[in-house]
Amino acid sequence: MKAYFNSFVSNRRLARATWGELPRSAIRTLRALTEEHGLLVSTGDLQFLDGRWYVTHTGLLRIARSKNCSGIRSALVTRVSDPSANRWIFRATVYKSLRSRGFVGYGDADPSNTSPLVRGAEMRVAETRAVNRALRKAYGIGLCSVEELGSFSAPQKPFAAAPSNGHPGSNGSSKSQPRLRDKLCLLIRKYQLDPNLVKRYAADFCGTPELRDAGRDLVEAFISTLGEEAAKDRAALVCKLNSYSQPEEVRS
Repeated sequence: MKAYFNSFVSNRRLARATWGELPRSAIRTLRALTEEHGLLVSTGDLQFLDGRWYVTHTGLLRIARSKNCSGIRSALVTRVSDPSANRWIFRATVYKSLRSRGFVGYGDADPSNTSPLVRGAEMRVAETRAVNRALRKAYGIGLCSVEELGSFSAPQKPFAAAPSNGHPGSNGSSKSQPRLRDKLCLLIRKYQLDPNLVKRYAADFCGTPELRDAGRDLVEAFISTLGEEAAKDRAALVCKLNSYSQPEEVRS
């Protein structure tokens, strides 16, 4: 119980530093999410957007690990997908135990329901949405995941209205949105990663010359991926990052 309380105090402090003063109802919900699921603001498990909490893909994977999830299987539903139109539909199944029959979730993505900033990544978005829905069913998570809605569906209006550096990219912030730079720095400090190599990896992931040129949605996707990889196998992630210290022609 003491550990949960300490986690909640840390969550509350970081949430207020990130999103400003929160309503009492939001604080109560944050306490419940901390105690019931062990979700952490510091690792990007939660997002507070437009007055509501959303769980992230990273947070759902944390819950699955804490519950000793037996496995997750995803597959492209080819009969209704249309590669020529960049329309993809995935079916994901979460197995809570070896004897579990599985909890199924579907996810779809195409240019009409994703941001222009993630063009070309619709397949990955669809798979993530499917996995998120299956995980929410399996573990009874009432919160919608951010990947299913705002962060991948459309550019966030508060960010577009108040960019911090003139770029429609990664470092904007508002009262309802965290600074992505801060979230990335938290991950770098937590897992003791080389910041320069992380920036090179991020630019490669986003397909831009520099990280600052990438759109917010792509940077959010990168931060989520980085958190997952670091939590799953830090050594493998460090090995991958080290490859970015080599010249481009060697890495390719």
